[in-house]
Order: sequence, then structure tokens, then C-alpha cells
Amino acid sequence: MGLIAVEEMRFYAYHGFYKEEQKIGQYYLVDVYVHTDFEQAAEEDSLYATINYETIYLATKIEMDKPTNLLETLATRITDSLKNKFANIEEIRVRVSKLKPPLGAEVGRTYVEVHHDHRTLCAATETPMLCYDDENCWCNEVLVQPEVRKKLNKKFKGCLSPAILKSYAVT
Repeated sequence: MGLIAVEEMRFYAYHGFYKEEQKIGQYYLVDVYVHTDFEQAAEEDSLYATINYETIYLATKIEMDKPTNLLETLATRITDSLKNKFANIEEIRVRVSKLKPPLGAEVGRTYVEVHHDHRTLCAATETPMLCYDDENCWCNEVLVQPEVRKKLNKKFKGCLSPAILKSYAVT
């Protein structure tokens, strides 16, 4: 596993709960840390086998351009956007910092950080795997009869590997 980081992305944006913040705007810093297996990318010297930090920046910029009341919402949207773009994120940490927040005193910054670890073990075989455990997860793309999925959920407490789940798929 390796770490791909894009730090101190600086944006002028219009986020905040108060109307003044939304009108005037201010500077924000965003840090994104993505853990992934990039061994194949390193061996092949291939950008397509890794997580492109240019894409991290562009996805972050798109979310930063949408005015938001809470930094919590913003950090979560950035995380979700990156999960939707890359299927091989093992762990992700996104920190959104508001520089010089209007608190009535000199404060350097405030920040919110979202962290998700998508590494888990298959509930049937205990082999390591990735699972986003939400509507973006690969397992939602495997067509399994609803009654079969119910039985699997009852029998196994947790996620199933692609091989196991596909063995129950509708053909």
C-alpha cells in the first residue's frame, strides 16, 4: 500500500453558515490523503493504474465551487466524489481548513477532517478486500435476487468478496 497526497490546495470560496461568509468569501486549504496499492502502476510506469493527483485536484475544485453551509458537508462531498472516481481507494482522509475564520479573535484556521478506511475482510472467507459499504460499492452492481441477498445478509454479518457474491449472481 502507498500514499498519494495532495496538500494545501488553496481556494477562494463562499462557504459558511452566516450570510456574510457566503457573500464575502474567504480562503480555504484542502488536504487529501489517499492510501492505495500502486505497485502495478510503479512496475508499469502507468498513470492509468494509479490514482491521478490531477483528478484529485479537479474533483476537489468542483466541490469547492459549490457554496456550502458546513465544512463537514464539504469534506464529505469531496470524499464521496473521489470514491466515485476511483475503485481502489483503501483509505481516504480529507481535511478542509477555513483560514482566518470570523470568530471575533485572531484564529489561524479551523478545520474539519473526514476519514474512511475501506479495507475489510470478506465475511465468508476472511480474505482482505475493499468495500465502500454504500450505494457506490461495487457489490450493488452485482445482480442478486432480493431473497438471496436477504439470506446472504442473514448468514454473513458483513461484506462478501467479489468472487463469493458473483457466485450467487443472476446469470
